[in-house]
Amino acid sequence: MRIAMWSGPRNLSTAMMYSFGNRADFAVWDEPFYAPYLATSDYDHPMKDEIIASHEANAETVASLCLDSIPDQKPHFYMKHMPHHMLDPFPRDWIRSCVNVHLIRHPARVIASYGNKRAQITSEDIGFQQQLALYRAFGGVVIDSADIRKNPKEMLQILCDIIGLDFDDAMLSWPSGPRPFDGVWATHWYDAVHKSTGFAGAEGPLPDVGEDHHLLQSVMPAYEEMAKDAI
Repeated sequence: MRIAMWSGPRNLSTAMMYSFGNRADFAVWDEPFYAPYLATSDYDHPMKDEIIASHEANAETVASLCLDSIPDQKPHFYMKHMPHHMLDPFPRDWIRSCVNVHLIRHPARVIASYGNKRAQITSEDIGFQQQLALYRAFGGVVIDSADIRKNPKEMLQILCDIIGLDFDDAMLSWPSGPRPFDGVWATHWYDAVHKSTGFAGAEGPLPDVGEDHHLLQSVMPAYEEMAKDAI
């Protein structure tokens, strides 16, 4: 099985990667198209030059590797993908050969968390519209991070059942610290998850996004459309 897990940033995506990566039967790839996205666009991201230098930056090559033999001779392959990394010129046919899962989170939480890492935020940065476009084009399973945090075991069991994968209790916890499959950008983005050993508990009230209210309003329709289909 090849799982393409789609989500924007600050969306439980790294914890989900660690969850699947803690299974003995999964190889994992962290944001394969991040380097091509930065190399092809003029977006200024933290560690941009280091990311391009350290990872495969050709989108055609990355797309072919998404369908190549599974690393480490494992039975299954988990790929953590960001929808906004899939720029228009990038190949997309490979997506049809994957089990596509869309991880979503309320935009207010995404904006508040992302704002702790970058001063300026745009809709392009958080990927809600791009994710909706991919969902409309390729379908897949939708799961809300809030539901996972409320009851990780139940939701992961449901997800595994839907996609035809045996559930493994190893998905519920992992060792603290960096993982060998982390992208080089982990030193900037993954500090919180590196301190974790499992999924955090249920979240509290929605945060106030302050000056980013208009950004919140612009991406809410995309989130709400996908949330209607969440398992």
